[in-house]
This record gives sequence, structure tokens and C-alpha cells, in this order.
Amino acid sequence: MTQPAPPLWRVQTYQSLASTQDAAIAAAQAGDPGRLAIIAETQSAGRGSRGRHWAAPAGNLNFSALLRPAPNAPLEPGRWALLAGLALHRALSPYAGGLMLKWPNDLLLNGAKLGGILIDSTVSPEGGLAWLVIGIGANLAQAPDIPGRPTACLPPPGATPAAVARALLDGFDRLADAPTSVIVQDWLSHAHPVGTPLTIHTASRTIAGAFNGLTQTGEVLLHGHAAPISSGEVFLGLPAGTANTIPALHLEGAA
Repeated sequence: MTQPAPPLWRVQTYQSLASTQDAAIAAAQAGDPGRLAIIAETQSAGRGSRGRHWAAPAGNLNFSALLRPAPNAPLEPGRWALLAGLALHRALSPYAGGLMLKWPNDLLLNGAKLGGILIDSTVSPEGGLAWLVIGIGANLAQAPDIPGRPTACLPPPGATPAAVARALLDGFDRLADAPTSVIVQDWLSHAHPVGTPLTIHTASRTIAGAFNGLTQTGEVLLHGHAAPISSGEVFLGLPAGTANTIPALHLEGAA
């Protein structure tokens, strides 16, 4: 039997908001049915990962989408950041070469940060996702400074936020029903290759080693480190002075 087409996305565009992410979360908490996208030309209080401020000058993408997964959908936190990363990569690949995904939520252009992803969600009483908000910021026209990290924007003529938002929503729909294992393999084909040195800052320690792929649910694997890592802040390369040490170096208590 042919499955019915999902309802159309509703897109709300604003000249300025404090945060598209906060606006989408407020809509979810007010009972919005989902498939809602919010775009702002500028933001005054945009959020990045780990509570950082996300600069949002005019011409860049400030975007959040509210989804309500099926009640029986499995709770797979890693899936959504990978899915959003793939959608963003596909949306921007017509405008620039040299794009690469970096686990868990960054898009790089020639090694510099071009875009980032922020996921907010709430668990339903049944143990699934009650709602999910995917926030995406991308430097389409300007590359704001991020302390300690190189940044990049699309080369001229760039892309409009409206065009990229449409491509993102199309990408979400294309990937929505794909098994997580397929999303993982697709993500790996656009990411830093196996063997890339990584340094990962978790809540309790720093772990360094060679990237060894992902689990089938999207956790990162480091060569020589037995346990998969489900969250952390990732930097390409190893800490200074460790390049010739064992493949996975554990630095307990590091910041």
C-alpha cells in the first residue's frame, strides 16, 4: 500500500529573533504538530554547542526545524546529528568543494568551520522522542570569529538562506525513513577518513587517537580505545607532543 505523503513544511521567516532554536522549542512546548521551520535574518542570542554564543550576521543561515518523530521511533540520539549533517552537506555541496563532516555536529570547508548543528529534544512517556528541534547555523556570506577555531564562509556568490533552508527540508524528508545504519555509512563517506588523528574532550577527560569509524548507532570509535564515545568536543589532530605515541592516548582529568 502506498504511504501517504507527509504534510508540507510550514516555514516562518523573521527579520530578527533572539534564537530560532528557542522559538522552535517554544512552539514544541505549546503543542505545535511539527514540520515547522523557523528562519531569521539575524539573531541576537543564537546558541551553539555547549552553550556557546553563535554569531549570526545578516546573510548567514539561522535555521531551526521542529519534528515530531513517530511514537514508536527508537530513541537514537546520535542519528539526528548525523542526519542533519548529511542534509547540510548536500544542501551546500553545489556551492563549494572541499566540504567535510566532522563528528558529531560540524561541517568544515577546507578544514575550517562552515556550519554547526544543535539538537534539542524531549523524551515521551513511552521512551521515544516527544519532539526534536534541529538547529543549523551556516556561514553563507560571512565567517565570524570563533576563538581557537578557524572559520570559513561559502565562496562568492554564495547561497541565500531561503535556498539552503529549502534544500535542508528536502534532505530531512529524503533521510527521515532511512535506517540509522545507512545514515552512518552515508555520513562516513563525507567525513574525515578512518585513521584521522582526533582529540576528544568529554565531560570528564580528554581522549586522543586515530578515528576508527562509528558504531551502527553513531558513536565514535578510536583505535585502541575499547569503549565507543557518545558525546564530546572534537578537534582534528593530536595534542602537542603526542604524535608518536600509542594510537589512543588517555589524558585523565584534562579540561
